Amino acid sequence: MTNKTIGRSGFSSSFGVLAATLGSAVGLGNIWKFPSLTGANGGAGFLLIYLLATLLIGLPVMIAEITMGRAAKANPITTLQTLAPKKSLPWWLVGAAGMLAAFLILSFYSEVVAWVFAYVFKAIDGSILSSDRHVTESAFGALIADPLQSLLWQWGVLVFIGGILLMGVTKGIEGITKKLMPVLFLLLLLLCAVSLTLPKVAEGLAFLFQPDFSKITAGVILTAMGLAFFKLSLGMGTMMTYGSYFRDDQNIPATTMRVMLADLFVSMLAGIAIFPAVFTFGFEPSAGPSLVFITIPAVFSQIPGGHLLMIAFFVLASVAATGAMLSMMEVPVVILHERMGMSRAKATLLTIALLMVLGSTCALTNSTLAGFKLFGMNMFDLFDFASSNVLLPLGGILLALFVGWVWGRDNFQRALSNQGTLANATVTGAVFFLLRYVSPLLILVVMLKGLGLF
Repeated sequence: MTNKTIGRSGFSSSFGVLAATLGSAVGLGNIWKFPSLTGANGGAGFLLIYLLATLLIGLPVMIAEITMGRAAKANPITTLQTLAPKKSLPWWLVGAAGMLAAFLILSFYSEVVAWVFAYVFKAIDGSILSSDRHVTESAFGALIADPLQSLLWQWGVLVFIGGILLMGVTKGIEGITKKLMPVLFLLLLLLCAVSLTLPKVAEGLAFLFQPDFSKITAGVILTAMGLAFFKLSLGMGTMMTYGSYFRDDQNIPATTMRVMLADLFVSMLAGIAIFPAVFTFGFEPSAGPSLVFITIPAVFSQIPGGHLLMIAFFVLASVAATGAMLSMMEVPVVILHERMGMSRAKATLLTIALLMVLGSTCALTNSTLAGFKLFGMNMFDLFDFASSNVLLPLGGILLALFVGWVWGRDNFQRALSNQGTLANATVTGAVFFLLRYVSPLLILVVMLKGLGLF
């Protein structure tokens, strides 16, 4: 069955499939979190554990989500209803939970992306180009403490992403990501070329790549496992949704492997671009927003051509954030469109409006709602905790169990096949074994750690 025969749009080319799927996997975490975690947790040793965890957790679940989506050619809720052998069991709730997770993540992630977009303009006017850390700290503090700026930038980001989705799957998501992903790589290569000329390039690269097996502890292994799951946008229906737009002749295992390697390559390039500069000018290579919004401007202020390079960096970060937001926002849009009978335009506008309301509670956590807490957390942290520690891992576990124990190997192999060419039995068997016995157990361990149970 093709997209055309059921009147449903989809990705039009193999490159479009790769660009859109990679755009979903690449996010702001590639720019600061992944390189920093790698350096702080043993360098190349951590990287090896992450790669192993990706093969055992990330790739199998990603393949499962995309395969299910392509098989049903529908949104996550309808996909699970369609594929479930026993219609009496409410597997569709997994798709509904994914939609809820997407809303919660977008509510706080859109605010972080808003800071990035605001910093593109701050970089252009040069107001944050200072080697004085107090200047860059004050600039960031003033931005997040201003309720009007926080809301306007967040709403602007939501309207921007919604505008792309209004263009549709082929012209919007595919068309934009096909342009953005090459730009992302070119900007990264430019920043790397400059970074590799700095005096302490050896220290920066050693931090990132030199193995330090003394740092490899049980906690580090769990960190790598969690990163392998969350890094690839799994557990909330984004890959299932994008899978529903896959062409019938697209090789899913090969595509997911390319996405994983390209995603890793982006993270490594970001580390090469950032850490030699950070070490050269004596800053701490700590993870988190402080690295992006406070340290990076101070670093670029001391590099020849730093003004233009800082603009390039924040444009790069905004490109990475755009692809991730497109995939997350598409989940509620396609569910509202297909399940509620809305036009795609109405579904997109309703999603934007709902996110403006829900997201505003996160945008105002550093100003108007600074004292408001639920369960001891502000709304930003609460939405992050509920999605990252509960909904996403639970969704990943249930999807793996669905394929491994409910849908079954024969259905999985047929769905993984390409236009009559039966999927490789060895590949199918290996992925199915991991989905059935390994991936759900490892994700459960990640979930229990996130909940603080050990």
